[in-house]
Amino acid sequence: MCGIVGCFADRAFLRNGSDVLARMVEAIGHRGPDSAGVSLGERAALGHARLAIIGLADGAQPMAIDEPPLWISFNGEIFNHVELREELTARGHRFRTASDTEVILHLYAETGADCVNRLNGDFAFALWDARRQRMMLARDRMGVRPLFYTWHNGALLFASEIKALLQVPGTSVGIDQVALDQIFTLWAPIPPRTPFRDILELPPAHVMLIDGDGMRIRRYWQLAFPDRDEQPDTRSEADLAREARALLDDATRIRLRADVPVGSYLSGGLDSAIVSALAARHAAAGLRTFSITFASAEHDESAQQAEMVRALGSRHSAVSCDEADIAAVFPEVVWHTERPVIRTAPAPMYLLSRLVRNEGYKVVLTGEGADEVFAGYDIFKEAAVRRFCARQPSSTRRTKLLGRLYPYLHGLQQLNAETRAACFGIGSDALDDPLFSHRLRLRSTAGAKMFFSADLRDALAGYDATEEMASLLPRDFRRWHPLHQAQYIEATWLLPGYILSSQGDRMAMAHGVEGRFPFLDHRVVEFAARVPPGLQLRTLREKHLLRLAAADLLPPAIAARPKQPYRAPDSRSFAGPSTPDYVAEMLSPRYVREVGLFNPASVERLAMKSQNLQTQGFRDNAAFVGILSTQLWHAIFTGATSKPGSIGHADTRRTDPRVHRREFPLWRHSA
Repeated sequence: MCGIVGCFADRAFLRNGSDVLARMVEAIGHRGPDSAGVSLGERAALGHARLAIIGLADGAQPMAIDEPPLWISFNGEIFNHVELREELTARGHRFRTASDTEVILHLYAETGADCVNRLNGDFAFALWDARRQRMMLARDRMGVRPLFYTWHNGALLFASEIKALLQVPGTSVGIDQVALDQIFTLWAPIPPRTPFRDILELPPAHVMLIDGDGMRIRRYWQLAFPDRDEQPDTRSEADLAREARALLDDATRIRLRADVPVGSYLSGGLDSAIVSALAARHAAAGLRTFSITFASAEHDESAQQAEMVRALGSRHSAVSCDEADIAAVFPEVVWHTERPVIRTAPAPMYLLSRLVRNEGYKVVLTGEGADEVFAGYDIFKEAAVRRFCARQPSSTRRTKLLGRLYPYLHGLQQLNAETRAACFGIGSDALDDPLFSHRLRLRSTAGAKMFFSADLRDALAGYDATEEMASLLPRDFRRWHPLHQAQYIEATWLLPGYILSSQGDRMAMAHGVEGRFPFLDHRVVEFAARVPPGLQLRTLREKHLLRLAAADLLPPAIAARPKQPYRAPDSRSFAGPSTPDYVAEMLSPRYVREVGLFNPASVERLAMKSQNLQTQGFRDNAAFVGILSTQLWHAIFTGATSKPGSIGHADTRRTDPRVHRREFPLWRHSA
């Protein structure tokens, strides 16, 4: 796991490129604190900040092979590198290192850009083909590892994080207003947009090739489901459960490959418990586990965590998190997410990864992805019940089912059937709407846009983020089962755009920690996509097949536990006498007016409600956190003249990677 930077440019740009590339590497030194390097050529340059996990002694990057002349800067891990190395060696390839990075180079030498189809891993890499004078950028299938790019004075610049691109003199830091609207509707921008105008994201499962003929971007993998009328898999659920278990076990096994110890996150829920239990069976020296506990009872799962620790016999550490902790680190969170967020959930993950690193670990397994892949989210059950109720909207028997959806939301249980039906929008959405499953959530989130300024509203007039998302759905989408449609939306938009980014990669790599995701092994994802919907969601029992597959791994109480979504205290984290000074300054009418994105009077009223602990609804919570994070984002990244000195993100930039520089002699053979 590392950070990469680089460029494809002419000689004039690269003549003075060494210092710029070094600054880019230094800006993301937190991703790779172990070593760093920059290599320069006549048409391209690569830089690297290394987190040493595989091939500790000989895996320094940028890395090259001589024949054909290829160079690479690689972020991530290739989990099937052992098998690929054996195949390549049998075909005559000779390896100089024990690193998985070199495997990519040799595989590319055989198959060119199609090498990505053979890789089982989480990756983003830049590969320079000196013979073809071609740069290749690639990103993993599910979007675990990030990769951003921009054009500047005719040069293509790219990096693992946007803050590296901002080290290039003259790079634009203006806000993309459409991306902001998407965040306040969909929780994340639609790739290739980012909140930064003119800085783009390479989408997951895509490859970019750039050479003298121009730039081409293509998708190499697509999540797909069978037609709803297609003959389903006729195997028994027991057979399917056995296959699911075997695939998950192997996905976990190969994600334990490392030359450093590997730990595991343990939330107290089903998914991380399964991963930890499988990992414990392969960890000869015992398993190390880590978790977050909360001071607030509604968010805390420490009792379940303790039960799993006893069952696993793991050595365990936990970090306790309260509202004040969230507020204290929130500016750091925004610095690392590089985008506004509408929830505080990334903040506890930031504290957890700091604990992991302080305990001497660089790698952890997590249960992320199980909800998308095995239909675990409440929104899937909600959509099914809403469809059921919509067919007979006057039936009180049907609407009573709505009360069973969110047992942890006590206020919902107090509503009568009619009010509950209105809250869930029964009858308000067409059943053939491709976004039916998510319309309720999208409307609730977009309600926060009532705080947008008049100027921003005018600039966005006529734009609808949900319609853009709908226009990008696959051609076959309407032929899929409704559950599969909902899974696709979650896995394609929210998972890479928010969960794997703001809560995942950025929070872990802020402290040089690599997260690994067995549930996102593409073999597991492709298998689960073929499972009949009735075996994924059995009435209101989520993850039915996964529970069968893991029945013997877990204590009964954990195995039967219903979904408890990961949440953290939101607006109330910024209320009370211990509220940091930056909150009032960021939300002051003066600064809100200066930034110009929100209505100062409306924000002032919202802030007052927050201080009185009145912002408990979803819309107000999302609005408060979204506005505060946007104001922080603006102050941190635009260099605003009124930028407060109290937001304190400077520590994250205190890096000294001791960048080594070298020339690329292999590149000089061609003009």
